[in-house]
Amino acid sequence: MRRTAIALVAHDAKKDAMAEFAATHRLKLSACDLFATGTTGARVIERCPELQVKRLKSGPLGGDQQIGALIAEGRIDALIFFVDPLSPMPHDVDVKALTRLGLVYDIAMALNPVTAEMVLAMIEPLT
Repeated sequence: MRRTAIALVAHDAKKDAMAEFAATHRLKLSACDLFATGTTGARVIERCPELQVKRLKSGPLGGDQQIGALIAEGRIDALIFFVDPLSPMPHDVDVKALTRLGLVYDIAMALNPVTAEMVLAMIEPLT
């Protein structure tokens, strides 16, 4: 049985929240294969150095598309994407494409911490 694969993405104003979320849920996340866009991954690793996070490119430099490709390949089970609805996003098209892929491929997708906790609660630990 393969490990659950989770992609972590956070807008700039939500990166601290993502790092804190990872710290709070480090035990559950340590049982998963984690992928993250560049800066988000760096912040999570800085806060939780024990977590193994595969860092991709920064979102605006192609990281969103890299995660989208992993979703399309069936390699991601859940997307945790802390969205900042109050800040304009210069790469909004990329963000919409990523969430669209999450919907098309029917993966669990959380856009805020409360929903992310619900997604993590559904993950069964490996035996």
